[in-house]
Amino acid sequence: MHTQTGFGAEPEADMTTAPGLTRRDLLKFAGATLALLVSPVGMAATSLLAVRVWPAAEYTRITIEGNSQLKFTHLLVTDPHRLVVDLEGVEFDSVLQSLPSKVLESDPYIRLIRAGRNRPGVVRLVVELKSEINPQVFTLAPVGNYGHRLVLDLYPTTPVDPLLALIEKSSPMDAAVGQTGDAQTAADAPAQIARPDSAEQVSGSRRSARPAANRLVTIVLDPGHGGEDPGAVGARGSYEKNVTLSIARRLKQKIDAEPNMRAVLTRDGDYFVPLGQRVTRARRVQSDLFVSIHADAFVRPDARGSSVFVLSESGASSSAARWLAQKENDADLIGGVNLARQDGHLARTLLDLSQTATINDSLKLGKAVLSELGDINKLHKTHVEQAGFAVLKAPDIPSILVETAFISNPEEEQRLNDEAYQDKMANAILRGLRAYFRENPPLGRTKVARLD
Repeated sequence: MHTQTGFGAEPEADMTTAPGLTRRDLLKFAGATLALLVSPVGMAATSLLAVRVWPAAEYTRITIEGNSQLKFTHLLVTDPHRLVVDLEGVEFDSVLQSLPSKVLESDPYIRLIRAGRNRPGVVRLVVELKSEINPQVFTLAPVGNYGHRLVLDLYPTTPVDPLLALIEKSSPMDAAVGQTGDAQTAADAPAQIARPDSAEQVSGSRRSARPAANRLVTIVLDPGHGGEDPGAVGARGSYEKNVTLSIARRLKQKIDAEPNMRAVLTRDGDYFVPLGQRVTRARRVQSDLFVSIHADAFVRPDARGSSVFVLSESGASSSAARWLAQKENDADLIGGVNLARQDGHLARTLLDLSQTATINDSLKLGKAVLSELGDINKLHKTHVEQAGFAVLKAPDIPSILVETAFISNPEEEQRLNDEAYQDKMANAILRGLRAYFRENPPLGRTKVARLD
């Protein structure tokens, strides 16, 4: 529990000096001096620039942004559950007054927020909670377009892991295998992927003789950016994070409609997920493939086209690829990661790949997807590029990063916001996934370490 630091008592004023002033004048002067000393003005008040609330099933984030470093203390109160935050040296202005209105009724963790002056120079926020939480409260230095930020991440005491819950559910394929009485054998056997076109399908007699697949393949879809991290911003104000989520949701629906595939999203809402957690989640569900979806930006508005990237063990395949990888790897700085809570397993997960086979499989997947993207959009590069993207560093999962188009190009920005084009993009990626699996059927499950 954190304690508050109070203001010290001011010494009494000398009432025997200052001839010509009445006792009442002296009292007024002393009162004004004391008010100046303890007021935000006397303390070089921090001006608040914005407050934001990002609700999600996994956690809710509250961000308070100021023009200088925010001084604060906080404590948890029970019965009922509340998080109390005192902000020192700020004024209760219109920015803070807007904070209660930003809480949605559907927020999983926040019931309401109250804010007001607690004492001179101190504003108190009271976050009334729907249940017990495990808060992470930390500050972030200015980066990008953001000033100094105070971040309140409200996590449940029992962490939500929707990805792990998904794989623990029995699926229709599991049920079909269970009727044969040999679930383990089927789970460990290579899957036979159904052909997408009738000309490639087996005859009716053969099709009835065995199932199209004897295990589901899992594909993790990673919509880039989210929450505090908008990604690239188009000339017309489009956010990359919104475009990527929309395309990923469409692609998930199409994959889930396949008889032998299922898709999992690393995020299914407008909230921030650190790069390392995206990789860890893919490994937790023993994903067969990892597809990160983005919408590129460049310094020149005439840059255009779709691209596919995979991880590089050494240097980037071009200076543009190196620049893009660095920009994407800065997502954790923009989105805001609590560095004090990072631990050793993250470093062990984000290995610099030495498994050549995984990179080779990633290249095969990238070529299959890039070939299909060329049917709906100009290709920025006709070959798969490589660079050190942190989000592609799963050591045992073929992983690609798809740059659907340049959101910094006004024409492509307009297309990226068109639902029909988003659907074409999702279909193209799906065709690429099918083509990859036709040539590279998934092997049986191998045991991978759980990263809890």
